[in-house]
Order: sequence, then C-alpha cells, then structure tokens
Amino acid sequence: MAVGGQKKVTKGGKKGGKKKTSDPFTKKEWYDIKAPAMFSKRTCARTLVTRTQGTRIASEALKGRVVTLSLGDLSEKNEEYFRKFKLQVEDVQGRHCLTNFHGLELTRDKLCSVVVKWRSTIEAHVDVKTTDGYLLRFFIITFTPSVPRSERLHSYAQSTRIRRIRARLIDIIQQEVSTCDLKEVVNKLIPDSIAQDARKAASWIHPLGETFIRKVKVLKKPKADLARLMELHGESKSAAPGETVSRPDHYEPPKVDSVYWICYRDHSNSSSSYRLFLIRSCPVYLIAMLAHISSSCHIDDIVTMYRSVSQLRSNLL
Repeated sequence: MAVGGQKKVTKGGKKGGKKKTSDPFTKKEWYDIKAPAMFSKRTCARTLVTRTQGTRIASEALKGRVVTLSLGDLSEKNEEYFRKFKLQVEDVQGRHCLTNFHGLELTRDKLCSVVVKWRSTIEAHVDVKTTDGYLLRFFIITFTPSVPRSERLHSYAQSTRIRRIRARLIDIIQQEVSTCDLKEVVNKLIPDSIAQDARKAASWIHPLGETFIRKVKVLKKPKADLARLMELHGESKSAAPGETVSRPDHYEPPKVDSVYWICYRDHSNSSSSYRLFLIRSCPVYLIAMLAHISSSCHIDDIVTMYRSVSQLRSNLL
C-alpha cells in the first residue's frame, strides 16, 4: 500500500467477530400438563416448547412427550411419593396438553428400603392385554417376612414354594387386568390394590411381607382416538354413569316401529286384570305370543295393540 493511502473498508466489521447473543427463552411458550380424570390433581405440571415458527408447529413438537410425575404431585396424599407415573402427551388443546397413562415405576430409594438381607426376594413379570387393546407388562416384587421370636436369623422360602408363589402372583395379575380397560387398571394402580390382592392370594403357600407392583410398561397401544382420550379426561359429551340427566316434562323415549305393546284381559285369576307384553312386529314372535295368550285366556279378550305407552295409559284410564 502506498504511503498515505486509504485503508480498505470491509462491511460487517472484523471477520470472526462476536455474534449477537439472544436469550433462547424468549422463543419459548409454557403449556400446562393435564392429567387424566383418575387423578385428583388435574393440572399437575408445566412444560416448555419453542413457539410455532415456519413449518415447525409447537403442538406437534409436544405430542409424544413423556412426563414423569410422583403420585404425591397427582393426588392429595403426599406420603405416596415413591410411586412414579409416566404420562404421555397425546393431544394439545389451546395451552393444555392432554396426557394418557404411559407407565409406572417405584423410586430407587423405596426399592432399596424394602430389600432386607436374610429374606427371600420373589419377582415375577407378565404381559397382559386390556379390554381396550393396551398391552401392558407388569413387574411385581415381594419378600418373605421375618419370623418373630425365632432362633434363626434368616427366613428363606423353599425353591418349590417360590415357584408356586410366582405362578400365583401371575395368575392374580392376569385376572385383575384382562377384564378391565386402561382407566380401571390405573384406578387399581393408584392404591396398589393389585399387589395387595396378589399377596393375600399367595400367602397360603408361604407367608409374604411387603408386595409392590414394581414397574408397568406400555408395550402396545391402540390407534389414537380423540373421543377415547376425551372420555379418559372426563370431557366427553355423554353423561357419566349415575349422573342426573335433565329431561323435559312428559318425556317419552323415541318410538320404535318394530315394537308393540299387547294388552289383554286375563281371566285365569279370580279377578280379571290387564296384562302387558312387549313384542317385536315379527310374525314369528306374534304367533308365539298369541299362542301363549290363548292358552291362558280367550283369544277374544285381547283388547288391542298399542304403539306407545301414553296411548295405552289414556285408553286404560
């Protein structure tokens, strides 16, 4: 460069300069984790996700996310902290993530506290399919108790009895789970009633101590169904069992064309009374009903056929 010449000016400053730093949390959004209706605390946690930008949709990034929560955070009983439930996000509505049951596991400190030396540890696992298509793998663990006022330090069980106990535990789990849907299974896992029933059923083989469902894995799930998920969260449009349904005055069920009410006067008793039969309008059913009526009374005493209860009540009264 000649003496006194002008230096070359480059755009953007020096090469390799510091980039402008920005806080990544400014691009995040908070979503509420909503537990199924089996738990007393519904809104139990919050999660972060990068907000929708371009082709990346925030709700799609949340689907499939697994959240591990203690039962103490999902219910009012804080003493049951050692049981951890896994919930998986299956749908996002607004700022709420609707979750479903994804697994169960005991905490490490609980497992370490129940294991005692000089006792037999009995473990078993079994795969069971629920009525709504979920394939679950159950792990159960139990121990032999210490014998009070015994001269021996140990209280081991014989290997033959251990095999019988293991088979009995598996049978009880299959009976308890195979006849229930996922919602009923979770309702049994919250108080751990399956493990207690299994312990009572196997105690006649050998006395058993503390028994726990150590782990539950979801191996297979049915195809995602939004209606089933909403029913699991108690937000379906259908009325719940035992719930009072409002009906207008003088409400009657819709009339069915294939159903008739037959009213006839029966003389078999000392006092003639009316009898009702609800039949279908199939000729075979009609012939069989007329044959039954004619055997107990005169066929001429058949009053008429009615299509609705209100019409029958008005004519009889």
